[in-house]
Amino acid sequence: MAKKKHPLYEQVSISDTGNDGLSVGKHNGMAVFVKNAVPGDVVDIQIVKKKRNYAEGRAVKFHTYSPDRVAPECKHFGLCGGCTRQDLSYEKQLEFKQKVVFDCFTRIGHLTFPEISPILPSENQFYYRNKMDFGFTASRWVTTEEMDSGSEVEERRALGFHVPGMFDKIFNVTECLLQPEPSNQIRNGLREFTLKNNIPYYHIRSHEGFMRNLIVRNNQEGQVMVIVAFAYEHPEWQQAVMHYLDSNFPQIVSLYQVVNTKLNDTLYDQDLQLYKGSPFLEEKLGDLRFLIGPKSFFQTNSRQGKRLYDITRNFAQLTGSELVYDLYTGTGTIACYVASEASKVVGVEYVPEAIEDAHKNAQLNGIENTAFFAGDMKDVLNDDFVATHGKPDVIITDPPRAGMHDDVTRKILELSPSRIVYVSCNPATQARDLAILCEKYRITKVQPVDMFPHTYHVENVVLLERNT
Repeated sequence: MAKKKHPLYEQVSISDTGNDGLSVGKHNGMAVFVKNAVPGDVVDIQIVKKKRNYAEGRAVKFHTYSPDRVAPECKHFGLCGGCTRQDLSYEKQLEFKQKVVFDCFTRIGHLTFPEISPILPSENQFYYRNKMDFGFTASRWVTTEEMDSGSEVEERRALGFHVPGMFDKIFNVTECLLQPEPSNQIRNGLREFTLKNNIPYYHIRSHEGFMRNLIVRNNQEGQVMVIVAFAYEHPEWQQAVMHYLDSNFPQIVSLYQVVNTKLNDTLYDQDLQLYKGSPFLEEKLGDLRFLIGPKSFFQTNSRQGKRLYDITRNFAQLTGSELVYDLYTGTGTIACYVASEASKVVGVEYVPEAIEDAHKNAQLNGIENTAFFAGDMKDVLNDDFVATHGKPDVIITDPPRAGMHDDVTRKILELSPSRIVYVSCNPATQARDLAILCEKYRITKVQPVDMFPHTYHVENVVLLERNT
């Protein structure tokens, strides 16, 4: 049976952006999601997927270019899935991110809320990330241009990012504009060194090859932590790689290695070995210092992270007498940030290693009015826990993208603190949770924050105050 050919939709006006990096137009009343167009474009769309209520496709011809379209600065734009909005002016990016918050609150949560404060832009639109993950591959993605050339592709090894939607394909990244130097220098230098010395790269399908992953972290002072993941033990190659990095990049103050024999790349359950230097990077936010270990979660945009925490602390309206619960505390950054204005802060987090970091961060800053506990939030936050540590006056919650478990949301309602500050990286799940919390609370402040320019992601902080 011949494969069904999808239609071509002609002269579709792109009018909006979605919350997944796609743009949106309409054809005969049906929503069409397009990944290489921006609002204001008029395009012909080759449909690749068609459902009853929507279609997905790619712009193949541009009749009109949007006045808000800009030339992407990254040479990998279009192949890389990281900066999907580099072709849209930053002002318009902010406008659409603010609209995402409004749409989620109205369409998903059906919430009543005050006027949303203007989104807080990022001070830096490039070189703002303090952590990047790269993968090695023995069989890189071959570009359309290479295939069309008719020439044989000789070098298939690469170090870079995964092609969006393809777990087994990585393309070679020669320059990334998201992380400051020496990130590019380290990645390109290590690739050149391993290729020159014929050290084999990992093949994700056959699980063969030696070089597997590279993680680069940095702080605002320019110091760097590097983690290299190998697929198996080979002392000679391991020593050669680690010696090369240590000898050629003085900015590396913390150098780790790990042998990961699993079928997935996650390192949180692995034993990372410090090869040389400090076990931590140190970052400063405001007057506080934080230790960042190889497994630590830390706001990826440090400068904007401080502004996010400032908003969170201001929303909490602490006077010094309050008991605060900091849910999903991570490494205790928010807990430490607000501790000076509270009587006590109790932090809860699922990851035990993060709680260890939280204790270290409190000690590093001489903070004595915090307590941290590890465990599944819905199990930890029970009557016995509250009886032991006290009923909170204020709750700050910063859950993962999936939002809060329904049991946690209901427990917060039962605890009935006077204020709740909800920090979210996903306005959709935030809106869902707020709809439940608004049984007892009203939304009094909404402040979006742009943590990740050129992406569709938006952080949002909401203040809820208990109904009288």
